[in-house]
Amino acid sequence: MSVNRKRFRIEEAIMGEVTMPVAEGGDIGPMHREIMAELRSIRAQMAAGGNHSAVTESVDAAVAREIAESNTLLETYRAQIEQCEKLKVELDLIHDAINRTKREIAVLHGKSFNGEEMAKVNGELGAVVGGTEQATQQILEATEAIDNAATAMSKNISPDQQKLLSEEIQERVVAIFEACNFQDLTGQRISKVMGTMKFIEQHINEMMNIWGGVDAIKAHAPPIVDSREGDAKLLNGPKLDGDVGHASQDDIDALFN
Repeated sequence: MSVNRKRFRIEEAIMGEVTMPVAEGGDIGPMHREIMAELRSIRAQMAAGGNHSAVTESVDAAVAREIAESNTLLETYRAQIEQCEKLKVELDLIHDAINRTKREIAVLHGKSFNGEEMAKVNGELGAVVGGTEQATQQILEATEAIDNAATAMSKNISPDQQKLLSEEIQERVVAIFEACNFQDLTGQRISKVMGTMKFIEQHINEMMNIWGGVDAIKAHAPPIVDSREGDAKLLNGPKLDGDVGHASQDDIDALFN
């Protein structure tokens, strides 16, 4: 004997208004069991799909956070690398300047600052001083002899004595001319010294240019302090052409007019 049972909405949606028979003994039919199995399967799939979606969203959020942190760290490293590159450029410039300065110093040491070259410069200057002093002494002696001879000639003397005095004056004049030849040797020696000084000046200027020029060196120059005392502090001559701060002979003569 068949009995009526309550129909589920899924059954109505699928089978319409058809009455679902129930097997004798109260057992549910095979179709009902199949439908319920399908429903349980769908429910399990839906539950599994929801969990998977939540896990996927959690993983995506973690990945996005790690990517953002990695990008931030990468930007930090990139900025540090740029600073290191700038520092390397500056260090390379300093290294190059030091090497160039070393080369200039080596040239100066090899050409001018070694013992032989500086001894030669000192020798040339000593020869200039000695030659000038010797020539000056000869000129003064000759001048004095000429003055004595001229004084003697002004007196009443014999013609023979006048002749002797004239010859002596001529000899002294020749001696003066010979002594004046010192200026040629002095000029040659001073030219050698000036050449050495110009060579040194050239390479020192090159080193100054390496480190930024004269203006950059002035910032590190110590203050000039005049340590002279007494009369030495008043001696500033002889002046060169174009020097300022010196009184000319015309200025001095004007004081007595």
